[in-house]
Amino acid sequence: MSLFASPAMTPGPSKAAKSNDMAARALAAGSVPPIAAKTADPFDRTGLNMLVAIRRRLPRLATSSFLVVGDIASYLVAYFVVLSFFPSGLEGTMAERTFTIAALAAIILYASAGLYPGYRLHDHEHLRRRTVAAVKVAVLAAFGAIILPEGERLLLAVIGFLALGLIVQPFVHWLARGLCWKLGRWGERAVVIGGCNLTPALVAHFNNHWQYGIRPEAISPDSLEALPDGGPSIAVIAGDTGAFAPDLAAMRRKFAEVILLSDTPSLKVSGLRPADVGGEIGIRLTTSGSSVNSDLVRRILDLTIAIPASIVVAPFIAFAAAAIYAIDPGPVFFRHTREGRSGKPVHVLKLRTMYQDAEQRLEAVFRDDPNMRAEWLSHFKLKDDPRVLPVIGHMLRSSSIDELPQLANIIAGQMAIVGPRPFPEYHLSAMDSEFRDKRRSVTPGLTGLWQISERSNADIELQQQLDEFYIDNRSLWLDCQILLSTIPAVFKRRGAY
Repeated sequence: MSLFASPAMTPGPSKAAKSNDMAARALAAGSVPPIAAKTADPFDRTGLNMLVAIRRRLPRLATSSFLVVGDIASYLVAYFVVLSFFPSGLEGTMAERTFTIAALAAIILYASAGLYPGYRLHDHEHLRRRTVAAVKVAVLAAFGAIILPEGERLLLAVIGFLALGLIVQPFVHWLARGLCWKLGRWGERAVVIGGCNLTPALVAHFNNHWQYGIRPEAISPDSLEALPDGGPSIAVIAGDTGAFAPDLAAMRRKFAEVILLSDTPSLKVSGLRPADVGGEIGIRLTTSGSSVNSDLVRRILDLTIAIPASIVVAPFIAFAAAAIYAIDPGPVFFRHTREGRSGKPVHVLKLRTMYQDAEQRLEAVFRDDPNMRAEWLSHFKLKDDPRVLPVIGHMLRSSSIDELPQLANIIAGQMAIVGPRPFPEYHLSAMDSEFRDKRRSVTPGLTGLWQISERSNADIELQQQLDEFYIDNRSLWLDCQILLSTIPAVFKRRGAY
């Protein structure tokens, strides 16, 4: 039986006799009334639909053109950078034509991968599709270098050109998206249909995550039928989607896309994948799993990043350690036992950012200020923490420099670059046992999903949701996106204290 099979598809009373009953059920459920069928000449209706489709596609085409121009600008930057490294080997029209063809091929592949404008794609999916396209062009360039005369001298330059473009493009794409958003051209208009308690949360979610490409419009259910042609192109339905089953055909005619939400931003179901079995719609619940190959690749990447990084940051750690000792003489490093993979203890290494009598100070605060105790119980963090060392302590915590000694834990194999943060026992005890078991299935990390999104602003429930989403959807591409997003998140210092 189809997931959206309606009563009208089964034997019973006539459609006319049932229309009032269906409308009553929909209104009783707090949903929208059925969309009335409009009688019109088929040829006039077809022409009108074509005009509406063209009018809806024009903003999307304009945004896509803007993004294409941004990618072309990125390749121009990459070209001049490569030219400065190979000044003697890239003269002449042959090199210029080669770079032009490589850039054009990459942009065509980007377009075929749905990256223009790339609405409703997560950032790590953008990164994956761009990387795959660039690798394909690089393979074609290598093949050309083999069969074309003097192609070998251009091969390294073309690969460097594509790699630099891949590095510059996300930044330019970020600027282009931001400008389009400020101009009101980013995203597609969408009506949000749900209960009174769902609609505001969904509208706030899509506004906060505008990069996803949905511009929500909260409307009353009664005004849905009165929406003019050429209005919002998307309908987002939340709540009891079964009540809308009789109206889906009409809604699909009215909207270019109908999105049925099985949950809300405050209750994320992770690990969902679509399934099509013999034409029937279904959903697969998957787990990220852990293969030997992926673990080996992650371990190689961890060492490739952690070993050079530990050498680079050593002077900063030494300077911070000296400042800590000058303010509060004593041990400058702090080791705390946390729970690692398979429940094994991990002795996490950090620069000390608190006074040595931090526990006594915390107990005194709890006795004197119940509000701070409540803040601690919801976040296990305090914005105005009396335990933190003046100046140097706040600076190290807001910049996350105090976490850099954990590169030693990564080299030792106790931690990874990306993964759920290793929490102390008192923090984990506030989470349910099932989630703790899931957490033990992966290696804890230096940075993670909630570090780049919420940091200390996240309460226990949101931390658990974000970590659970990461574990269920874990991939090398998601790890790469989190790693690339960590640096700007640290510089913004939003939610860091």
